Amino acid sequence: MAILFLQADLFVMTWLLGYVDPTEPSFVAAVLTIVFNPLFWNVVARWEQRTGKLSRAFGSPYLACYFLGSIILLLNVLRSHCFTQAMVSQPKMEGLDSHTTYFLGLALLGGGIVFVMSSFFALGFTGTFLGDYFGILKEARVTTFPFSVLDNPMYWGSTANYLGWALMHASPTGLLLTVLVALVYVVALLYEEPFTAEIYRQKATRQHKRS
Repeated sequence: MAILFLQADLFVMTWLLGYVDPTEPSFVAAVLTIVFNPLFWNVVARWEQRTGKLSRAFGSPYLACYFLGSIILLLNVLRSHCFTQAMVSQPKMEGLDSHTTYFLGLALLGGGIVFVMSSFFALGFTGTFLGDYFGILKEARVTTFPFSVLDNPMYWGSTANYLGWALMHASPTGLLLTVLVALVYVVALLYEEPFTAEIYRQKATRQHKRS
């Protein structure tokens, strides 16, 4: 069964690549921004967690977190711009260019926005933008919507946004880049989740010792 799924995935990727020029500059720029963004925020956040240098430079962990969060937001705007430019610079797929596909994409985009925004409101700015690496820890894990229905709703909501945007543009390039977005997020989570769990484990250990 696993072999069949792998063969199906390879078939889909080969099919998409038939519509995409991977050497086109805007496509290369989109790939670079998609890969760079999670790498950047993970490297900087771990460096801050180990050294505390950003917090000392800004005189406050909150100001340092706001600064990093603002940089991440700007990088995400750049990523979305590059994603869109890559789509419009390459051909559409006639089979996807229909009202049904457009409205499916619109629904995915709307659902993705709901997950992203509700996740942001549930976590707050510092909770969304790696505040735990700055020592800004929550008292307990957030379990309200959307975390009650989906793990990592910010990442998967963002992926749904890109998938919806790609379908609305009937873009094989967008679909291929969305696959890359999902893969990069999966890799990022493999690094982030154990590290974040360790931060909260250390917090619980300190609280236990004080009590």
